[in-house]
Amino acid sequence: MSNDHDTALAAADALIAAFAEGRTDDYFDAFAPDATFVFHTTDRRLDSTQEYRTLWQKWSEEDAFRVLSCASTDRRLQLLGDTAVFTHSVTTCVSTTAGEEVLRERETIVLHRAGGDGAWLAVHEHLSTDPSA
Repeated sequence: MSNDHDTALAAADALIAAFAEGRTDDYFDAFAPDATFVFHTTDRRLDSTQEYRTLWQKWSEEDAFRVLSCASTDRRLQLLGDTAVFTHSVTTCVSTTAGEEVLRERETIVLHRAGGDGAWLAVHEHLSTDPSA
């Protein structure tokens, strides 16, 4: 594996770990400000990290939404120059006012190497249900 591959994969892993551990500031910091998000649970595309963060805050306040755990399997990272496409299956346990729920989904995270420091930031996330679950 190349160093770029390892670094991009480490960025994806850090994003997933922050999500799984409920470290919301670290999670949202892993995205570029103009990142886009397509989730099967929302009725529209979210066009910025701030828009997603605002929606997350609403979920937290109105439904006591909280991530309890997240496991990543069936992982693949494709390195395409300064862009990396990370796909995986995720099993996430969440808690809301309705109780705990286990979600089985598939996800694509597109990362791009940022200018000056060469850090990898997520620029797009797409989440869908896992039909095999």
